Parts: sequence; structure tokens; C-alpha cells
Amino acid sequence: MKLCAVQLASLKGDVPGNVQRHLACIEQAAALGAELVVFPELSLTGYEPTLARQAALPVSSARLDPLQAACDRLGITAAAGLPLPTPEGIRIGMPILSPMAARQAYAKRRLHEDELPYFTPGDQALLLQVGEHRVAPAICYESMFMAHAAAAREHGADLYLVSVAKTAKGIREGYLHYPAVARELGMPVLMANCVGPADTFIGAGGSAAWDSQGRLLASLDDHSEGLILMDTGSTGAVALPLDLRPA
Repeated sequence: MKLCAVQLASLKGDVPGNVQRHLACIEQAAALGAELVVFPELSLTGYEPTLARQAALPVSSARLDPLQAACDRLGITAAAGLPLPTPEGIRIGMPILSPMAARQAYAKRRLHEDELPYFTPGDQALLLQVGEHRVAPAICYESMFMAHAAAAREHGADLYLVSVAKTAKGIREGYLHYPAVARELGMPVLMANCVGPADTFIGAGGSAAWDSQGRLLASLDDHSEGLILMDTGSTGAVALPLDLRPA
């Protein structure tokens, strides 16, 4: 199975504009044969905690209909990033749009202290069946705790799908941690980071894939938009440029 991690610069608070950029990415991923595409943390609004309340949308929102239509037409599952409103508060969400299926959403369960004034943690794990794989989503800070991936592995996950908005320091730490996750749990890791301005920092890119032995298969640089295409059948991956022109 082929999976794709997109390294993207989001337009600050611009959901319609970001939907169009996501559509171009989904088209390109599907043309490469991917069955699943993952975007950076809060990719549909940009990682902008101070805007999260006004930008939050339910996973059922009609604004996501173009993404759902693309997934239906192309037979691909997309895991994007969006603040989600709940009765408990705004969550850092990952809407998951699968072809001809009800929409799902995962929400970040362990928040960094800087996020606590703006967000409420999620409270449920999720395993996503895509092809022959059971995929466990993880969102940024929580993915840096081995216990998060270990719990997913214990419940049957065989691939760790990580959506982040990381600084250069965060990516350096990730490049130490994610290979250890892959190696210790025997589970490949695919990670998508943002580039460009985000909140008070600059997204540091470095999106990458590691095999189940913790070997780095492919990575992107710290400033360019692009994608990582990972093939679980051949245990290989390649970094490719991103074409954001409308299909």
C-alpha cells in the first residue's frame, strides 16, 4: 500500500483557500497511487491557536464537502487538520475522510502546556483500517511519548501516522524519537510537518518516513512544500515536489 505525507504551508485562518490547496495535494497523491494522505497539524487553518475558536468547524461541515467528494472520486482517504468544536471545548482535530464512508475524527489527547489556554484534549483513541493496514494517528506533542505509540501497537496498529507543526528544535527531537518508536515497536512511522509561518514560529519541514527497523527511508528539507510517498509493500519511500496547480 502507498501512503503520502504532505509538507505544506497553510494560509493563516483561510479554510476555503486551504481546502483548495488540499484538493491539489489529494489529486497528486492519488495520481501517485496513494490510498492514504496525511497533512500537518491544523492544516486547514494553519497552526494558529489564537484563531482556533473562530475557525473551528465540525467534521460534518459543508466546507469539507469538496474534500469528501475528491476522496470519493479518487478512492483515497485524507487525514487533514482542523480545530473541532465540542461541548467540552475546542480540540486539535484530525478529520478523516474516507471514500464513500462516514467521516471520522481523531483529536489530540495530550496537549502541550502552551496549548492548554486554547484547546481541550481529546479522550478517545482511533485505529483506521486502510487496505491491509491498521493505522494509528498521532498529533504532534503526544507522538513524542512512547506510551502513545505503544498503546496503539497493543491495540493492533501496524503503522504510526504522525501529523505535526514543529519547530527546528522539535524536528531534531523527532528525528531521534520516531526511529526509536519504529524500531522498538516494529511499526513504520510516516510524519507530515508544516513549513512557513505558524503561530509564533516557523514550521521546520523535515517530513519523513521510517521503516519498522527505524531506518530513514526519505525526508524533505526544512523550507519546501513537498510530499513523501511511502510504499509499505516494498518498504521504500521517496521525496517528491508538490504541484499545487489546480487539476
